[in-house]
Amino acid sequence: MVHAFIMVNTTAGKSQGLLESVRGLGSVQEAHIVAGDYDIVVEVDAGEVYDILQTASGDVQGLEGVVDTKTYIAID
Repeated sequence: MVHAFIMVNTTAGKSQGLLESVRGLGSVQEAHIVAGDYDIVVEVDAGEVYDILQTASGDVQGLEGVVDTKTYIAID
């Protein structure tokens, strides 16, 4: 199992509306609006690294209002 965090930047005012869409994605375990450099932090579990990257680059980045993402794969 691969565990990762996807940091999401959104268009101004879109975080709340995107939160439920992000939480509805298949491999997403948790998602939270946060204060700081990013707008939403997404916690993801998947079978392979490829699946994590697909979630980040395909699913999350494909949502209207998502400006940018950064993906961090847990190594512990």
